[in-house]
Amino acid sequence: MHTDQQLLARVVSGDENGLRELYHRHSAAMLRLLRRLTSDPGTAEEILQESWLAVWRSAGSFRSSASVRAWLLGVARRQAHNRLRRATPPAVEIGAAPEPVDPTADVESQALAAAGHAVIVAAIGRLPEAHRDVVVLALVEELPYADIAEVVGVPVGTVKSRMSKARRMLSEELSRERVN
Repeated sequence: MHTDQQLLARVVSGDENGLRELYHRHSAAMLRLLRRLTSDPGTAEEILQESWLAVWRSAGSFRSSASVRAWLLGVARRQAHNRLRRATPPAVEIGAAPEPVDPTADVESQALAAAGHAVIVAAIGRLPEAHRDVVVLALVEELPYADIAEVVGVPVGTVKSRMSKARRMLSEELSRERVN
């Protein structure tokens, strides 16, 4: 079994089988991300194919500062943003949020625990795009902050700042929902 970096090196040299193996390993995660960035499953699948074409063409630009998976997710995200920028503003559909953590831990966790799944998903969908991307990559794709930074093209400190602000915004909104 080859590592992702070995497979990407094979893609750089024009090996279609290396690309095929990377596709089998990572296309599901890329498609999940794309489905969260666009509300149309057909568009998400089209962007996925465009993303793999971009991977084929730009594999040589990979720098090993992050994982191959993070780089691939970054390619998919950029392809989606390029495509969606040309279209009308996208309606983002976030399918599933993880279960809230221990509800006795702090006020933020209590607000998350008290809110229903649909309310949480809706609240995440209302976050500004930069914050929403970070939340989805952290909570749904379970990427570490360094990989999220690579995907969205910002420093790790910015990812931490966006995540912190997103948590506050979600906590405040969910607290308001609970009162209403």
